[in-house]
Amino acid sequence: MILLLSRLAAHVLAIAALLWSPAAFAEVQIHFHSFNGSVLWGRYPHAFVVIDGTLKANGKAVNETYGFTPKSVAAAATQDWVEHMVEGEDEKYVRSTNRHFSITLTDEQYYDVIREVRKWSMEPGKRYSLSERNCIHFVGRMASILGVRVDYPEDMMRRPKKWLNHIVAMNPQLRAKQL
Repeated sequence: MILLLSRLAAHVLAIAALLWSPAAFAEVQIHFHSFNGSVLWGRYPHAFVVIDGTLKANGKAVNETYGFTPKSVAAAATQDWVEHMVEGEDEKYVRSTNRHFSITLTDEQYYDVIREVRKWSMEPGKRYSLSERNCIHFVGRMASILGVRVDYPEDMMRRPKKWLNHIVAMNPQLRAKQL
C-alpha cells in the first residue's frame, strides 16, 4: 500500500511539474511599431517589429527587434536604390515608439518570420528604396506572412504611423485601436 501511494505521489508530482513548466505557459508575440521621427534624436520616421516571449517547443526565451533601413541615410535621401540592412532597436528607443497591434505566434509562425527577416537581411545589392521598398514594406511583409491584410497606399509610404493605422482599420480581427 505504501509503495502504491508513493508511486501515485511521484506521478502526481511529475504531472504538476510538467504543467508548471515554462513550456506549458509559452507564448511568443510579435508587436508592430512605428516611430514618428524626431529632429532632436536625428531619427526619421520608421516602422519595425518586436518579437518577445517563450517558444513552446523548447522553452527558449526570445526578445528581438527587426527593422529594414538603409546603410546610409544620406544616400537614401539622395539616391533611389541604396544598400540596406536589417537592424534591431534598443529598449529605450522601443519605449519611445507607438505599438499599434500584437499577434500571438505559434512556434512555426515565429520561424517563418525569422526566415523572412534573414531573407531580407541577406539579399545582395542595393535593395532599399525610400519610395519603393522601405521599412513599411518590410513590416508589411511580416504582417502578411501572418495573414494580416496589407496594402501600400502611395501617400503613406513615408508615414509609418499613418500606414499602421491604415492596416489596423483594414483588419478589424486585430481588435486594435488607431493611434
